[in-house]
Amino acid sequence: MTRRIRGAIGRYDALLLVSLLWFLAKLVRYAFPPLFETLGVEYGVSTAALGTAFTAFMLVYAAAQFPSGVLADRIGPVVVLAGGGALAAVGALAVVVAGPFLALVGAMIVLGLGTGVHKTVAIGLLTRVYRARSGRALGVHDTVGTFGGVLAPAIVAVLLQTGAADWRVLFLLSSGVVLLAVAGLVLRAPRRVREADEAHSAADLDRGIENHDSVGDEAARPETVATDHEGQPLRAYAAPFADRRFLAFVGVTLGFGFAYNGLVAFLPLYLVGEAEVTSATASGLYGLFFLVSVVQLVTGELSDRVGRLPVVTGSIGLATAAFAGLVVAPGLGPIVAGAPIGTTAIVVALGLGTHGFRPVRAAHLESLLPQALAGGGLGAVRTALMGVGALAPAAVGVLAEAVGFRAAFGLLLATLGVALVLAAGLSIRQP
Repeated sequence: MTRRIRGAIGRYDALLLVSLLWFLAKLVRYAFPPLFETLGVEYGVSTAALGTAFTAFMLVYAAAQFPSGVLADRIGPVVVLAGGGALAAVGALAVVVAGPFLALVGAMIVLGLGTGVHKTVAIGLLTRVYRARSGRALGVHDTVGTFGGVLAPAIVAVLLQTGAADWRVLFLLSSGVVLLAVAGLVLRAPRRVREADEAHSAADLDRGIENHDSVGDEAARPETVATDHEGQPLRAYAAPFADRRFLAFVGVTLGFGFAYNGLVAFLPLYLVGEAEVTSATASGLYGLFFLVSVVQLVTGELSDRVGRLPVVTGSIGLATAAFAGLVVAPGLGPIVAGAPIGTTAIVVALGLGTHGFRPVRAAHLESLLPQALAGGGLGAVRTALMGVGALAPAAVGVLAEAVGFRAAFGLLLATLGVALVLAAGLSIRQP
């Protein structure tokens, strides 16, 4: 039994270490929203300032995606992941020692850059090392990361409610664990990459011999195919945007992304102010919002059976209805476990709807793109998605300061409603 366990750890050590880094990246990112009330008091800053700081964090996170992928192609994914992890550890430590608010913002930017390096490069590394089981590997990676979002508000709630330790201890411990994971990755992952590449090369050689024996010298020319794909001019990536259905679904994606990012940045603070729950209860509800994200396993399977657009429309429809409830009646129902029971139900429905959409989104976008343009096309949409999403916290923060949180969340609801109308139109008019 011990030998089997060691063998499993040996096979999946790279997956475990990369997933641990993603878990920690999500943990420190989603620790900030539940801390906004505390940070506002400690640093004496407005909601607008906090929203702008989080937007800076997310903009840097978004900007890191494409360059990190290019850098990984040039110097290797392990080096880039390790460098990003080390930078994130420095950023987390800087949060601990930050004095004035501007120093905290600087620390958040460093943290955003370090964590932003991870996702794009991690996908490439895991699909390279676990080619035969890439779906399983990526599923594990994303699921582990999701629980970083689940635990972050719970840990913050415990720290704030019990006073057992200062909230900064979360970032201090995260910094140390990140450095340990980076060390493990540097020691273990290069060997896995080398073994996977050698096995893949051997398999390619065997297939090449078989193709030569069966159909002759002209059968397979991977060099020619690669040249054709690499030769795509940059303007070719604009071609899919001329298709109305593709452009409409990009609109769905961007509308959803703006609403989702504004929601996750300020949901705890909104619940404290509008639903009149305690900070600890708001943090618990925030964790529940992420906990129900396991629904993405169901919606992904369901989309294979009934089609992607019906699942997209249903998920966004549920999220829109729940969002409307959050805006119209944020403190609905009798108090159960410290929170209005209606509010708890709304948060659960929001989590089911928003997270249920996410895995289907990428699959549908990929199905709309020509194979030769899939990577760059998805990259362009993802960059736009993260850029628009990064603006949402600042917009919500400024609007909340000017006219109140309900009006700010009303803007997010309207944006999500536009996404729902577009999705429903695409679903009804399927070719």
